[in-house]
Amino acid sequence: MSETIASAPVVVSENHRGRYQQDVRVGEHLLIADEPVSVGGGDAGPAPFDYLLAALGACTSMTVRMYAERKEWPLTEVSVALSLEAGPGGEQRIVRRITLAGELSAGQRSRLLEIANKCPLHRALSNPLAIDSSLVEAD
Repeated sequence: MSETIASAPVVVSENHRGRYQQDVRVGEHLLIADEPVSVGGGDAGPAPFDYLLAALGACTSMTVRMYAERKEWPLTEVSVALSLEAGPGGEQRIVRRITLAGELSAGQRSRLLEIANKCPLHRALSNPLAIDSSLVEAD
């Protein structure tokens, strides 16, 4: 039996307002995804990889914040900068740079990095991740 981890279903569909533009519905939230002009899109919203990086950055920042609050550590700000890079042989790597502000000891900073590496999305992306795809009939 599978357990649903995400808080709301995500439904992505063409919105017919651009060549590749998509409506992304997450519960009550509506987002737009598009490709950049350089690949034929209209750049009306972030591209899919941008959303992936944004999700990892948000998860990292929130996880670090929650841990610091539980420990009552003097973390005043968390910022996460991410990029996707291609390596030799087509290997892709996410580069994540975490900035922690506040009067934290070296031990606290080190522990917060460990916690950042345990954020749920980091764990999901770092382990084998199955994608179960199927076709359904259109309405």
